[in-house]
Amino acid sequence: MEEDDAWRSWLDSAIAHLIGSKVLRSMRTVSVASGASSATSSGNAGGFSDNRGAWEDQAVQLQVSPETFQRWIDDEPSTGESCGEKERMRSLIQFSGNDYLGLSMHPAVRSAASKAAIEFGMGPRGSALICGYTIHHRRLESAIASLKNTEECLLCPTGFAANMAVMTAISMNIPGFSSQNKIAIFSDELNHASIIDGVRVAQKQNNSEVYVYSHNNMRELESKLSSCKLERKVVVTDSLFSMDGDFAPLDKLVQLRDKYNFVLVIDDAHGTLVCGENGGGVAEAYGVEEKIDVYVGTLSKAFGCQGGFIATRYDIILSQPFLKHFLCSRKWKLLMQSRGRSFVFSTSLTLPVVAAAHAALVVASEEKWRRQALWSRVKQFAHLTGLDIQSPIVSVVIGSEKDALLASKDVLKAGFHVLPIRPPVVPPNSSRLRITLCASHTEAHVQALYECLAPWLSRSKTIGLEPLSKL
Repeated sequence: MEEDDAWRSWLDSAIAHLIGSKVLRSMRTVSVASGASSATSSGNAGGFSDNRGAWEDQAVQLQVSPETFQRWIDDEPSTGESCGEKERMRSLIQFSGNDYLGLSMHPAVRSAASKAAIEFGMGPRGSALICGYTIHHRRLESAIASLKNTEECLLCPTGFAANMAVMTAISMNIPGFSSQNKIAIFSDELNHASIIDGVRVAQKQNNSEVYVYSHNNMRELESKLSSCKLERKVVVTDSLFSMDGDFAPLDKLVQLRDKYNFVLVIDDAHGTLVCGENGGGVAEAYGVEEKIDVYVGTLSKAFGCQGGFIATRYDIILSQPFLKHFLCSRKWKLLMQSRGRSFVFSTSLTLPVVAAAHAALVVASEEKWRRQALWSRVKQFAHLTGLDIQSPIVSVVIGSEKDALLASKDVLKAGFHVLPIRPPVVPPNSSRLRITLCASHTEAHVQALYECLAPWLSRSKTIGLEPLSKL
């Protein structure tokens, strides 16, 4: 009984602390726009097209009940119990998701998922190392490796798990290893939480030395690299940063890689299928694909699905092509799948998701206009706002939490789903509206959002972004 009271007291204190720190968050229940019949309305079900399909609005439309909407406006918790009647639902145009190419609702993707579910169910339920690895998983891995121009690929349950697997695997202790087991990890201060947590685990695992460098500050990074005495070094960074929408200077990073001989790991979650002529990602856009040692990515953004992946390159030190293939092409993957704990101890992706992701990759390759449409929306919004926008992620920094909440409510009332991003996700006094653009948005959608945001844009500021003309 005393233990129950102790836990109850602790839980009450924890919630009170979250409230006092203004970090208690509520879940907002939404409904995805229904349209089972509209999947074929373009007359091209399961195939490809050169034009925007009639089903496309579903990819950027959400619906909320009047009760949930009012609780949202009043900043009150939503229980999710009241979903509302369909005819009473309030529609919102979503400008906060990561479905950059609008593939989550594509007929070919939906058809692939449903066909796989009917034929195979969810597939083998177990770790990939036990019974959860099928020819469909392997086919998707091969397709992603081809996209990233790498030798190998390993599917993971999420992008978060992929980053964790990489960091735990490369920092493992090897008994009797003749050189130092300890490694030095250099991480950008604005890296995603999954990288940060992975680095923390690596630090605990073998007492690794961790160096955090100022955001995209190559001079500081080089200073830290040059003063580090450890032989094995790893630099890990996002390629396209999820909150600020700016890019890591990969051209400068690969120059440092050549000079200091470190392993370069990039999280290309927001760049894959979005950047580069073929959708290979930010490294393709920079023309440095062959200099990236390990890619981490996700299937939950531009793929419009769910899951993560690790794509690994061969050891470029070996000069003989046949030796590269025979000796080194699978070593990184073997390491990750054997010692990446978040991979080893997770159930593999379901077959419908794997089939849908493969279909999304094919669609992205065939319907290149989607990537072009996405970047057209980026250019349109930059022109309308006058802001230095360089990616589909637009960070409109408002300042205080209070003002960011007010701005979000104004946008919400106007029919747009744009959420405020507040501390501790971002630093104090940098609360912002995080806007994401996608190929399924129309010019009219973007124009209307701009008109709604105009009063707030006049008092906002944006992060200084580095142009990337090759995107």
